[in-house]
Amino acid sequence: MQRRRLGRSGLVVSEIGLGTMTFGSMADEAESFACLDAAFDAGVNFIDAAEIYPVPPDPATAGRSEEICGKWLAGRPRDAVIVATKVSGPTGGWFQGPVRSGNTGLDRHNIESAVEASLRRLGTDYIDLYQTHWPDAGLPIDETLEALDRLVEAGKLRAVGCSNESAYGLMKSLWVADREGTVRYATIQNNFSLLNRRFEDELAQVCRGEDVRLLAYSPIGAGVLSGKYADGAWPAGARFSFYREHSPRTQVMTERFVTPNTLAVTERVHALARDCGLAPVTFSVAWVLSRDFVGSALIGVTHRDQIGEHLAAAQAKLPNDALEAVDALSREFRYPLG
Repeated sequence: MQRRRLGRSGLVVSEIGLGTMTFGSMADEAESFACLDAAFDAGVNFIDAAEIYPVPPDPATAGRSEEICGKWLAGRPRDAVIVATKVSGPTGGWFQGPVRSGNTGLDRHNIESAVEASLRRLGTDYIDLYQTHWPDAGLPIDETLEALDRLVEAGKLRAVGCSNESAYGLMKSLWVADREGTVRYATIQNNFSLLNRRFEDELAQVCRGEDVRLLAYSPIGAGVLSGKYADGAWPAGARFSFYREHSPRTQVMTERFVTPNTLAVTERVHALARDCGLAPVTFSVAWVLSRDFVGSALIGVTHRDQIGEHLAAAQAKLPNDALEAVDALSREFRYPLG
């Protein structure tokens, strides 16, 4: 498992990281521990959590994923694992987080409160990478960066990043950080896969020019690229099957990911993977890792048996003709997630 530096920070992480948003909902504590063990034993040193996990978001379970990670971390040297987590940002929408004062989540008071709560749940005295989960368009970025900067100076955070951000939002934050002399975002965590290449339209160039690295979430299109939803299937235990049963609020997300177009692309990707002698999951994650602006691909699993095909991507190098075929497929369907 190779490692990559995250921007201008001192963090060097495995090129595949383990996301934890299913821990405490679709995966119970024992299975979560087994997934963490399997990833760690294979060389993964990077885990990504959030204060609102697990999903679907529920005030009754928010923070449970961090608690599970904290229990698992207690049995290992703290410096052996790079721990990332997030402050939720403004409330509202299907991804509603903890109740915040007013209509904001990224002001000084709420960030400091969220950090303290995450530290308690994780059972640690510092967080390696702390990210803003969603932009707070109603609040000047100056206050957010000042709050994060003080927490870095206090030794509670090592580096900071953003998530679900636009090219404008990322550039504005970097400009303000340079102007004010505060900590700058080392990473951006956005959706990126063979089914959704929008990041390459503008954000990839920002990352290259400003030395920011992408933490790519949903590298297999939230499970769609595995082929599990082919022919109208809704298999038990799959993410969108779980959402349909337990969280009607997430139906809009399900309808965005599982469409005739995404299923057609998935069928073609499976053919390309077969030509390369790779499992579709391995092929899809390896393609994400082939992009020069990616710091780590964040995989999400619900069972330990899913780990192997994901991690095999670290050793898989896609031939040029396969990469060219992916580009042709993307032009034909124009990124089916839109």
